[in-house]
Amino acid sequence: MNSTANTLSVFALGGINEIGKNMYVLQYADDIIIIDCGSKFPDESQLGIDLIIQDIAYLQENKDKIRGLVVTHGHEDHIGGIPYLLKQLNIPIYASKLTLGLIRIKLKEHKLLRESELVTVNSDSTLHFGSITTTFFKTNHSIPDCLGIAFETPEGIVVHTGDFKFDLTPVNGELPDLYKMAALGKKDVILLLSESTNAERPGFSQSERIVGEHIEEEFRKAHRKIFISTFASNVNRVQQIIDAAMKTNRKVALLGRSMVNVVSVAADLGYLTIPEGMLIEAQEVNHMDPENVVVLCTGSQGEPMAALARLASGSFRQVSVSPGDTVIFSASPIPGNEKSVSRIVDNLYQLGANVIYGSGSASGMHVSGHAFQEELRLMLALMKPKYFVPIHGELRMLHHHKRLAESVGIQSDNIFIIENGDVVDILGGVARQTRDVQSGNIFVDGFGIGEVGKIVMRDRKLLSEEGMLVVIVTLGKNRTLISGPDTFSRGFVFDPESKDLLNEVNEMVTKTIEEWKQSTANQRNLKRKIKNTVEQLLYVRTKRRPMILPFIIEI
Repeated sequence: MNSTANTLSVFALGGINEIGKNMYVLQYADDIIIIDCGSKFPDESQLGIDLIIQDIAYLQENKDKIRGLVVTHGHEDHIGGIPYLLKQLNIPIYASKLTLGLIRIKLKEHKLLRESELVTVNSDSTLHFGSITTTFFKTNHSIPDCLGIAFETPEGIVVHTGDFKFDLTPVNGELPDLYKMAALGKKDVILLLSESTNAERPGFSQSERIVGEHIEEEFRKAHRKIFISTFASNVNRVQQIIDAAMKTNRKVALLGRSMVNVVSVAADLGYLTIPEGMLIEAQEVNHMDPENVVVLCTGSQGEPMAALARLASGSFRQVSVSPGDTVIFSASPIPGNEKSVSRIVDNLYQLGANVIYGSGSASGMHVSGHAFQEELRLMLALMKPKYFVPIHGELRMLHHHKRLAESVGIQSDNIFIIENGDVVDILGGVARQTRDVQSGNIFVDGFGIGEVGKIVMRDRKLLSEEGMLVVIVTLGKNRTLISGPDTFSRGFVFDPESKDLLNEVNEMVTKTIEEWKQSTANQRNLKRKIKNTVEQLLYVRTKRRPMILPFIIEI
């Protein structure tokens, strides 16, 4: 990216037109600051992929200019990619106390903690990165210790809201810093980056506090064991569950590695208050009176290996769901997870459980941590930016947010709907979007990072949908066929029931070899001919296109 030395440039490498893998970059002259470094989980079409992170080619090319990574809060879509970033760029990380606690867990798992520079900040902190001064302000979200960030540059102030809502009765008593937001708006906010997750939803979001009341009510109604699943990072929700358990004389068992880790860190740092003797081990659950137990677990999004899915399938060794137990989903399904959640709900009903599930408004067991339309308008009105870039949302959400900005007086021409990699340049107080940098998805598959590309994903999709056919032939000197063809099917047809079809394939391969013998073409050409002829034959006979793998053994 070529830019004038005194140009302010802002762009995203993740988080635009998608939910997840948030990463935003701010650059002025030779100073680069990264905001957040998240990950996202694959969808059903991305077979075998464990995690998706950002393409950081631009950052690698400009690593000497990077002053640090500033993190808004501790959710996976904002911190999940940090270990993979640090393996390539060893840069300092600035975040609040709880957020750093959650980052430390990840770095320890990746054996990076000892080499990493972690700096704790809060809403009163001021950081100086060359020509950029960075300050912070408190926001509400579904995890404590969230921060909005203001960057004072020679071109004006750039504000990044992070994920936020305006909760005036928060569970932890930490109110959003409206005074600081308004004070920023009285200065020269040249550009606002504001999240768009709930830009389609009218009105105001509900307070987290009402969820605690519903949880306590259901705890009092329940006559046997209670299982409740929520996001491990929703520390305020966990506190409400612990409080409800204490009021109803129940002990709490934690299931799921992430739940155990987050609760441990949050309690150690003072973000959770857990009475002495409240927590019990999982193996104690089935030996206690069922009316005295709450099981707090992961898996509210239907993740197949999470604790709730294993409980629903009866495969969790230490704990089981029995008829009459109550199971509560204290989270709404993320779009795309509905089928997985429904499958678990069905399995729980099959076990005889009383299941409380559905959207937050229907069950009362969840409220969104993201601002609704009137809160988004309020943020825009407080900041009074000259230019606006809606972020953190899919395309329709960004366009809804644009309309909200127009409704509070921001000129349409001053609002940029961008894609990941699109650069907004500001020079002399004028913003333009005319160029881009490299961006995209990097797939994490086991220990491999970026080794799975479009061709591999296409092959996996083909294998999953059509199966494969392996053709093995053995050739001797003078191109004579010594043995074979031998044909094996996997995921395409069942061999014993398709003898006629496979025999026809073998005859076609033999004919292809005979024709090849008369030519001067090499073995690579023979493989291609076998693949093409077999593929055509199978499509005519079955209307399917399995992957064809020819193997030629030379003796």
